[in-house]
Amino acid sequence: MWKPARLALAAAAVTVASTSLCLADPKPGDVIDSKTAQSAAKLLPPEILKHYQTDGYVNPVDEWPVDKFTWPTDFLAATKANESKFTVTPEGGIVDAASQKQPPFILGFPFPTIQESDPQAAVKAVWNFFYRTWYFGNLEAESQVNWVGARGLERRSDQNVRFMYYDGLPERERPKNNPENFLSQQLVVTQAPADLNGTGALTYRYRDPGKRDSSWAYVPALRRVRAVSPANRSDGFLGSDMSQDDGPFFDGKPEDFTWRLVGKQDQLRIADSRNLKGEGQNRWVEGKGWDPIWPDPNMLGYMDPQWKGLGWAPRAAAVLVKRPFWVVEGTPKDKYYLYGKLQFFLDAISYQGAWNRKFSWKGELLNTVQVMAWNPKAFTRPDGQVDFNQGGTMAYQVAENVKMNRATVAGLKSGPNAGLYGRVIFKPEIFDVDALARHGK
Repeated sequence: MWKPARLALAAAAVTVASTSLCLADPKPGDVIDSKTAQSAAKLLPPEILKHYQTDGYVNPVDEWPVDKFTWPTDFLAATKANESKFTVTPEGGIVDAASQKQPPFILGFPFPTIQESDPQAAVKAVWNFFYRTWYFGNLEAESQVNWVGARGLERRSDQNVRFMYYDGLPERERPKNNPENFLSQQLVVTQAPADLNGTGALTYRYRDPGKRDSSWAYVPALRRVRAVSPANRSDGFLGSDMSQDDGPFFDGKPEDFTWRLVGKQDQLRIADSRNLKGEGQNRWVEGKGWDPIWPDPNMLGYMDPQWKGLGWAPRAAAVLVKRPFWVVEGTPKDKYYLYGKLQFFLDAISYQGAWNRKFSWKGELLNTVQVMAWNPKAFTRPDGQVDFNQGGTMAYQVAENVKMNRATVAGLKSGPNAGLYGRVIFKPEIFDVDALARHGK
């Protein structure tokens, strides 16, 4: 009688050991899929974990130590000089700690050190995210915004997107005059398909914390430029699941939200493995800027005919890396904003966003924006000037509608000769309201 009992105990011990092994944190070299997803259960948002549990996503785990980061020289120096230099007002704006006035310009992270006990920790983390984003300069993207279903591409659109920043970027690229106290200007003009060709959207954002965005839209069928509410920036762009406020991860105005710190925790995020190895390349295009060179187009699931998972799954060089994150939540002050709560996972080292989870006003998860991480890389212009750019070898920015099992993908080049030009010097008249109709049709 004792032999079956011993065998049962031994089997139970093996089961417990196997379960413990399965639940160990994933390590570099592992592949996260339906067989191993449980090991990442505490390291991914639930809706993302579900994709790995069903083989909708399958990605290897890579290593990105927190001390392995290429800091742009001027950004790092400015960040160190900013220690204790700035503070945040009750409205969420940044002011000089000594004078309590808005600084004319900031370079680097305005808040190099953030403590969890700081009641302003959340909004400080958000501001660090923005100043990291702006540092990499103005952008002109000839790119796609695509509707993707679970099994493939459903509709494609092509846009010309321009971002012009007035703060945060290197001094040599900063606009010399800014009488309107702009923070940024954004122009989006749709080029394809034919039924959307010429549709335009223009936004001015101001450094004044209390001044709302100015936004206009041009619809070719009406042949008129019309002012629109800044709350409309949360709506789906051209009926997609990605909004203007998603931007490179998030592009809402910080002062338009009330921020709360959830905490600091380790999470897995999507990253570009070739970039982490330093393989990214950029080419200098005279009169335009830096354009990334991508080695292959199979960045998404639907591009690979052999792929059986989700159509928008990250493929090619996409890997998962473990990073420390600030988790913050923002509640819109405008009750007409589409979402009632935003939850961000911001890399505690680089402050690049990973997961942007958007909830209804009743607390139901509706949308998750997923962004690929990259390490900056130095490139030298023909005249010898050194710029730090993204150095990525692919793009992955997806807004997933978790209720409808579909997603919108942005950031893919419109064609072989299209560019995603960085560090562009724009003429201010490009963003003139009177010129918006001329950009359209």
